[in-house]
Order: sequence, then C-alpha cells, then structure tokens
Amino acid sequence: MSKHQIVIVGCGGMANVWVDYVLKREDCSIVALVDIKKEFAQAMADRHHLTCGIYTDLEQAIEESGANLVLDITIPASHFQVATTALRHGCNVFGEKPMAATMAEARELVQRVEQSGASLSVMQNRRYDANIRALRELIHAGTIGRVGYVGADFFLGPHFGGFRDAMESPLILDMAIHTFDQARFITGADPVSVYCQEFNPPGSWYAGNASAICIYEMSDGTVFCYRGSWCAEGAPTSWEASWRVTGETGSAIWDGAGAPYAEVVAGGEQAGKFLREHTRIDAEVSWQGRSGHAGCLDEMFAALEQGRRAETDCRDNIKSMAMVLGAIDSAKSGRKVDLSSYWR
Repeated sequence: MSKHQIVIVGCGGMANVWVDYVLKREDCSIVALVDIKKEFAQAMADRHHLTCGIYTDLEQAIEESGANLVLDITIPASHFQVATTALRHGCNVFGEKPMAATMAEARELVQRVEQSGASLSVMQNRRYDANIRALRELIHAGTIGRVGYVGADFFLGPHFGGFRDAMESPLILDMAIHTFDQARFITGADPVSVYCQEFNPPGSWYAGNASAICIYEMSDGTVFCYRGSWCAEGAPTSWEASWRVTGETGSAIWDGAGAPYAEVVAGGEQAGKFLREHTRIDAEVSWQGRSGHAGCLDEMFAALEQGRRAETDCRDNIKSMAMVLGAIDSAKSGRKVDLSSYWR
C-alpha cells in the first residue's frame, strides 16, 4: 500500500495538473475521485485510466477508501467545507488558493489544523521559480542595503470567458494573491495595512473591477505598491509581474521572465556628483527545484515526510489571504485598512 492514499476533490480542468503529478510518485495512490457531478469524476478516471472509487460525497469517499490525504481542487467557495471535512477525518489537505472564501473561514481553518494535528497547505505555485528565488537571495544578502520599497506591475489582457468575467473583483480575488504572496516571499515581511482603489477602465470586458492599485505597509517598514490590470491590451508584463525593489544603496530589478539583477552605487569617490555611478550585479540563479505546481507539491510532500510545516502552510498563507480581502475592504470603504486583526 502506498504511503499517501489520496482523494481528489474537484475534477475540473486544473485537477489534471495535480493528477498528472501524483501519478508520477511511487509513494502515492489515488483511491477516490469526488465531484458534485459524478460524470466529471468518471471522466477524470477514464482520462487517466484510474480504477478508484467515484463519489459525489467527500465524507463517504474518505470513510470507504481509507484515505489519509485530500487534494482540494474545487472552487474557492467550497474550500472551507472540503478542508473541514478532511481534517475531521484526520486527513492532511493540499488545496488550491485561496485557502477559504472569507477571513473568518480562514481563521477557523487554522484553529482546526491546530486542534487536529493534521496539516493544510495551499498552492502558491509562483514562489517556485529559480528567478524569484534568486531575487530573494539577492535582497536578503544585503546587496542593495535595507529595503524601503517594493513595486510590482501586473498588466495582462486574458479573455477567459466564464465566471471570471462576471466576478465583482476578478483581478484581486482570482489573481492578485499570487503577486501579494510573492511580495511576502521576497521581503520576508508581513502585511500591516493597505489602501486600495479598484476600478474598471474603458474597454474592459469584465463586469467587475479588473484593475487596481494597492499600497501596503509591511512589518519591516517596507512599502509595497501593486499596480495591476487584467484588461490591459498591449505591452504585457509576465504572469510573474515586473518588479523593482529599492534599498539604501541600490535597486534590484526582475522582469518576471529572465534573471534578476541589481544596480548599486559604485565604489570610489563620488562626493559632489549629482547622479552617482552604479555597478551592475547579476543574481546567481542556482535553485535546483522544479517550477510551478510541481515545485509547490514537491515542497508539500517533503514537509509531510519531514514532519514540518510547508512553506505555504495555512498558518503562513492566511497572511497573503489577508492582503487580498483587506484590499477589497479598503476599496469598498475608500479608506486605509489596518490588517492587524485579519490574520491573528
């Protein structure tokens, strides 16, 4: 019997990425597929030549299959119910972002994890990239001195169709958590407050606000500014965003695609110069892990094996979720929002 007896919950398109990953691991077996539409679960089984049980009820699937790990690839509104059901039955949980639909649900999930002794880890695949890890190391090595500002620009024009086009805040609710989580990863700091203005510019094909500007104060004194749009045609940024990090003695740059670098004040006498000369320092790209979903899942499984919290454990990820929902609250109120009570 494999060490990880897995139930897959939610058999839509994204689930194929998770299933493909699991099938390549010798320590995993998929013992059940669950979807509110049984035919979707059966189609997943047929597509991947699985002979496991097919269910519409997660509780029944866990009890009858003897599962010890639940992979939640359902819609955000279902994450709380899926996770609480799994935790109640002693299962660990790996889930798609966001960890819950509200901060109240997220806080309760953290409490239930603490009480159960099981784990809940959240998919934040954009941490798992050799270039962003090189940027993080460049900054943490003190290359540009103490950081004061982090800026991320995210401008794309994806025509999804479907539920995103009808969402109230499609950019912030569905996508911005990736960039917010990246900012926390890069700086190692947590959110303190946020001011956000959402808007829907001319030409947008979204019903809700597809653009936003957010200003965060972070726990290390850094200011993080996010400028984003999901209806920006032309000159697109990377899906990883375009980054500028300024410090005491220089700036670090990452376009989200290539290797990051820094420009710092050059050595030698520069007293009296209006604009100082700078030296370029290329980041060392040395991380050997896998990218995207595979990298995040590798970390989740490694954490289980080693009996530790994953990088994206719910007790950490709730802070990224606070950045999302705090921004929405700020946009609605027109005021700066204190985040101190959101994730504590």
